[in-house]
Amino acid sequence: MSSHRITRRRIAVAATFITLFLIYHFSTLGSTVQYSPNVQQNLRDGCPPLPGIEDILVVMKTGVTEALEKVPVHFQTTFRCVPHYIIYSDFEEEIDGVLIHDALRNVDSQVKATVPDFQIYNRLQKSGRAGLESADFADEANSAIGKPNNPGWKLDKWKFLPMAREAYLHRPQAKWFVFMEADTYFSWPTLLTWLARFDASKPWYIGTETQIADVIFAHGGSGFIISNPAMKLVADEYEEHAIELNEYTDAHWAGDCVLGKVLSTVGVPLQYSWPILQNSNIGELDEFTTAFYRRPWCYPAVAFHHLSPSDIQYLNDFEHRRLIQSANPILLHSNVFKDLIFPELSNARDDWDNLSDHEQPSISTFHECQTYCEESSECTQFAIRGGTCYTGKTPRLGSRKSDARSGWIVNKIERMINRAPRCSKPEFGV
Repeated sequence: MSSHRITRRRIAVAATFITLFLIYHFSTLGSTVQYSPNVQQNLRDGCPPLPGIEDILVVMKTGVTEALEKVPVHFQTTFRCVPHYIIYSDFEEEIDGVLIHDALRNVDSQVKATVPDFQIYNRLQKSGRAGLESADFADEANSAIGKPNNPGWKLDKWKFLPMAREAYLHRPQAKWFVFMEADTYFSWPTLLTWLARFDASKPWYIGTETQIADVIFAHGGSGFIISNPAMKLVADEYEEHAIELNEYTDAHWAGDCVLGKVLSTVGVPLQYSWPILQNSNIGELDEFTTAFYRRPWCYPAVAFHHLSPSDIQYLNDFEHRRLIQSANPILLHSNVFKDLIFPELSNARDDWDNLSDHEQPSISTFHECQTYCEESSECTQFAIRGGTCYTGKTPRLGSRKSDARSGWIVNKIERMINRAPRCSKPEFGV
């Protein structure tokens, strides 16, 4: 073969490589993605194709003490591409021109006048936001019975049943009612793909399973979904038995449990959704856990909880970029780990707690803790908290903490990724 032919072949190969590189490079910037004109315009506007979204009413629950801080970000993220949504609180007001509805307006006036939980509500009705007191904003750590000293939290349990009835009356033609809180994020393309597996003409109650006493219910903060027939049953039950249900709510401490009890009474059991709907933020996720009945890796990641407004904006921007770059709209937990968690892991991160939970009491320095983890076959991450070493078998990102220092054994985690399932198709659990 002549040297000129070899040279031409090398040039052709190089040209092909450069072309592929440029296509990839610019496609990641969203400039050469081959979509139809309508889809291209939707993506430029921040809206991917969302077939079925018109059949959903998104119902957000919030409270007056958090609404101004947590709700506005959703107008440019969560609700941007959602045609039908409604927001309920304990105080009617406008935020950024959007009406926030009073979920409690039709609750029995005698209940509101006599039940102590309504003290903050009655102050709001009399004086508006000027009626709020500093104690209303006091933060309280969550306990086994919630936040019993927080006035807004005590009132919150009363919103669930009237909110469900009001939402049904607001849009009785909706096929699905998707409930969320102001610190929750939903991946709409992933949700719609998942919901397409259910028959919306049947009564469905879908959520992350939680239990109090003998009631199994969907955890409110993780988000939950109720089909139209099930919502009608709840609305009718609340209208017909309001007195008894108000008494039940008064004696209880969790409104999502009250709603679950009503659904159970009308014959709609909970469809378990874990790990698809998460009561965790990105830093708390354990995508390799084997401690539960499902392994998250190949399951869709539809919703996350305990998010700040900046977290919600970050997830929205991430999904937008991902949808431009990928033809597959389904977000899996494996994608979350590989794209959002793994790139943040390193040998050492100051002022950071990666939630390692196995105490090694004989080790007190970061270097010794790191060496122990490197030499232990089951250790993938470590942290020093309060002068004590902690290790973890599976990697988690964690969060900022001033008195902690964390590290990960990155090469071990890379091997875990390589050994993980390929996820040729999503697992839905139904």
